[in-house]
Amino acid sequence: MSKVLAGMHVALISGFSDNGAFDPKRQENILEYVMRQNVTGLYVGGSSGEGALMSVAELSAQQEVVKGVAQDTNLELIAHVGLPSLRDSIELAKRAQSLGYHGLSALPPHAYPYSQEEIYEYYEVLAAATDLPMIVYEVPVRTGRPTPLDQMIRLLDLPNVKGIKYTSSDLFALAQLQKARPNSTYFFGFDEIISSALALGVDGGIGTTYNVLGSLYGALYEAAAASDMKKMQQLQRISQDYVSALLVTGVIPGTKLTLEMLGVDCGPARAPFKLRGEDPRKTLEAVISDPAFREWIV
Repeated sequence: MSKVLAGMHVALISGFSDNGAFDPKRQENILEYVMRQNVTGLYVGGSSGEGALMSVAELSAQQEVVKGVAQDTNLELIAHVGLPSLRDSIELAKRAQSLGYHGLSALPPHAYPYSQEEIYEYYEVLAAATDLPMIVYEVPVRTGRPTPLDQMIRLLDLPNVKGIKYTSSDLFALAQLQKARPNSTYFFGFDEIISSALALGVDGGIGTTYNVLGSLYGALYEAAAASDMKKMQQLQRISQDYVSALLVTGVIPGTKLTLEMLGVDCGPARAPFKLRGEDPRKTLEAVISDPAFREWIV
């Protein structure tokens, strides 16, 4: 059975001017690079895009820029609309629907330590606000706690909820969830261990490093479909080398610096983000100069 929105989606980074304002031109520069890669779609306005640091107006403008650039392609567009305010989330969701996006996703509300029932009702109202398929989100690193299995099952049973972006290293819980709701779409969010999740049969991935290495992850997805374990291991190790460097430089600032080093004028990360380490450029150069890495640069 074909799953809704399955495949490998770039967690799109955002283009900012030197003073930190949203910059449509730099967003287009990023899209020009990303869209040359072997990916299924774009995940717009999420954590990788610094969405939590952007206003509703900026996120709405970004949705429009992305749709305008990608409208004549086959790329699936998923708008992340999970903001601390449910009212703002609904506004963004309706905006995405009016622009012709293919799906929505949302972090659980995370500004306060909400109860599981409050989180459930947030998703219930948000999923009902449009006709677009909704992808809910499990990400303990952001919420500070894992979601109980029975709660995730309840969320997947909501009308309009078609799947989950699962960003947790608890693969046993993921397998239990897949067994309980096999018809849902499962995305995995940890780039550095996506091969493990693909081996469990997830339907795709959504990741930050796809901005740079989208074609590599597309090949990894195809290798998993072909049960080519050796190829999966080879590609995953290249991914892991890059992620290791980003953990030194800072993931989002380091991703943007990588694109700059590859000739993409994408602008800086928004404050308070900043590059880390003694020499971030040198740290990244050691990885991206490797022929195994360069093979995947488009």
